[in-house]
Amino acid sequence: MRLTVHTFVTLDGVMQGPGGPDEDTTGGFDRGGWVVPFADEVFGRIVDGWFERTTELLYGRTTYEVMAAYWPEVTDPEDAVAATLNACPKHIVSTTLTDPQWHNTASIIAHDVVPAVRALKDKPGDELQVHGSWQLVQTLHNAGLVDEYRVIEFPVVVGTGKRLFHEGAAPSGFEVVETEVTGTGAVYRVLRPTPFTAGTHTVEEGRDTARVSA
Repeated sequence: MRLTVHTFVTLDGVMQGPGGPDEDTTGGFDRGGWVVPFADEVFGRIVDGWFERTTELLYGRTTYEVMAAYWPEVTDPEDAVAATLNACPKHIVSTTLTDPQWHNTASIIAHDVVPAVRALKDKPGDELQVHGSWQLVQTLHNAGLVDEYRVIEFPVVVGTGKRLFHEGAAPSGFEVVETEVTGTGAVYRVLRPTPFTAGTHTVEEGRDTARVSA
């Protein structure tokens, strides 16, 4: 399976608490719910499309508990997202969760996260999807396990919170394979990691140019 990361971020890179004020107050974060004013039909279509490719799901504990508190209550058979989330096998990375309640929770990964995720990727299927799960995403990024990021960036700055790429993240380049702007100005990008190359800034014939170093 391909490992894909799906997240919402602010202009300053924060991914914490997008859906509501009480979604994730870790660290005293009190600016949650910043996605709500920008949700529109295009946003909904993009997110719905993510779940057309889901084979299995991988979560950190906080995101798992947020999702598990909501989605099992959505029983409308016409809701394709709910049907996917509730039916697909789910894996949690946590050293503290011992009694997961969400139906079809397949495993808890408490140790040796990187080899355990590699083993999941080796299984047949389309996509092993990560949604939210800030700390887990850091681990996966630094281990080079992410095949594709699907990021919606919203035109808002919150100033503090958990960031998609925090200080000390492993350097990476990205190939932009898809982009779309919603009616409210949110920018959707599909990004595939590529080897990082540093550029040197030069000035030639009165023009600024970037020369990429090997």
